[in-house]
Amino acid sequence: MVETFVQSTDDVVAFLVGQHNLIKDMFDDVLSASKTEAREEAFVALRQLLAVHETAEEMVVHPRARREIDDGDAVVEARLAEERDAKEQLAQLEELDIGSQEFLDALTLFRDAVVSHADREEAEEFNRLQHELEADDLKRMAAAVQAAQAIAPTRPHPGVESAKLNFVVGPFASMLDRARDVISSALR
Repeated sequence: MVETFVQSTDDVVAFLVGQHNLIKDMFDDVLSASKTEAREEAFVALRQLLAVHETAEEMVVHPRARREIDDGDAVVEARLAEERDAKEQLAQLEELDIGSQEFLDALTLFRDAVVSHADREEAEEFNRLQHELEADDLKRMAAAVQAAQAIAPTRPHPGVESAKLNFVVGPFASMLDRARDVISSALR
């Protein structure tokens, strides 16, 4: 099961910023792991959270930002391009030997890109949504994000960044990803 716990679930912005902070901590866990098994376990948890987090943003937050904030289309398109790149990088990381220096170097570059993306998302999208929407809307969006995360794929799927594609492809990808996760865990 993907751990998505954060302190606030009453405001979508607080919820997602809390997850951004958790993701940053999880990168540190992967990079500081002294044994390959611990690094792999930490990386799998990070990969799963990144996958469900981005899927939920694509399904719930980005469509709302397009409608609610000035220049929303441009802001969202820039974030979607970053998310597509991140999914591609994450898929490439999965192919590397997790015990190698090559993995650590690639993960460090990936972390920097993810943190930069999160900072831009918070400044250009989340803060603006928080100012435009009422508290009840932010609370409903938090519930929608959590529901989306509960059924989201747990692995990166580059090219599936729109809400429509996530609704069409997501359930099938999620089912396959979660089956792969269970099988991989059993084989460890």
